[in-house]
Amino acid sequence: MNDEEALPEENRFESDPGEILDDLPLPDGWEVGTPDAEDRFEVARLTHLLRAHERHGRGWAGAGVDDVLVEVSEHGLRTRANVVIRDPEGSIQAWGSVHDRAGGRMLYSHIVSRELAPPIARKCSDALFEWAAGQARAVGEARGLPTQQIDTGAFEGDERQYEWLTRAGFRKVRTWWQMNRPVTPEERDLVPDNEEWEARGVRFRLVDREGQGLPDEADLRAVHDVLEQSFTDHFNNFEESYAEFLHRLREDPGHRWNHWWLAEMVEDVPEGLVAEEGRHPAVGALIGTVSENATGPDSSYVSYIGVVEAARGRGVAKGLLRTIICDAARRGRVGVGLEVDADSSTNAHELYTAMGWRTKYVTESWHRDVPVEG
Repeated sequence: MNDEEALPEENRFESDPGEILDDLPLPDGWEVGTPDAEDRFEVARLTHLLRAHERHGRGWAGAGVDDVLVEVSEHGLRTRANVVIRDPEGSIQAWGSVHDRAGGRMLYSHIVSRELAPPIARKCSDALFEWAAGQARAVGEARGLPTQQIDTGAFEGDERQYEWLTRAGFRKVRTWWQMNRPVTPEERDLVPDNEEWEARGVRFRLVDREGQGLPDEADLRAVHDVLEQSFTDHFNNFEESYAEFLHRLREDPGHRWNHWWLAEMVEDVPEGLVAEEGRHPAVGALIGTVSENATGPDSSYVSYIGVVEAARGRGVAKGLLRTIICDAARRGRVGVGLEVDADSSTNAHELYTAMGWRTKYVTESWHRDVPVEG
């Protein structure tokens, strides 16, 4: 890994919320600060707020303590920052989190307790958005950018969130279908071997790995390269370095190395596809994760799937999807989830629907571009 690819030694965000929020319209006794990841009561409170937010938005909660720790733990803070608003009793009532995802793109999570009266809830929301804008300027300046995008989201139909996002200068830019497909035990034989198999000149295989250590770096770089190439023509794509990519994916609580697959062209290689000596060209990749369920069987999730343009139309995506379905069945899981752009330029939803996926709920992306100076 060269120096240009390394993660920054220091977090690019402003660590002190007071440097951004110096004049808050909050009632007496309300305070702004940062959460303490070592305090199990604060982590439990953040988990409660996150789960309540999900429950209101889509009807059920799926997040757990590990999802909160990704945002607030010391490890997570390499590329993140958090702010919380506490009431006079010290209870956290609002939480904002920013993630320095890639050059030009900052992810932002915005959660306000559903138990607050509307006037105070709105004031908490305004404070969180002001903090997010300040962090956008900070990270944009650190990256040398004239403008920094804030990328946040909402569940479809969440009118309170719509109102607040609009007031804060955000605009709705995209709709995403959150899809799920049931898995049956019989599908354990959907492909010959979920670790490696071939069809139509394409080999589908797990990334190489010895023992319990990291997978082969050449394989990991091949996954990164395939996904970077595959998403070039996708909505809101920003180039992400190999180091950023690997760090971010390993933070996911559902991360498992034995859920990363490559597709390689071994016959009839299209012109222009090349590979290092001794390797076949990588033309597709799928990164899966585990969706754990505290009250029942787990599911698998397709975090990323991509196929380079030169290999599209040759069954690569379908083969990767069949592989993770087979893998899920062999692990005794009950389903495979994924997210798809409702306006995808590749019409990916048509393949997913044909293979049995159905929309479970809908989310939206809302963006605001913040000038770094002024």
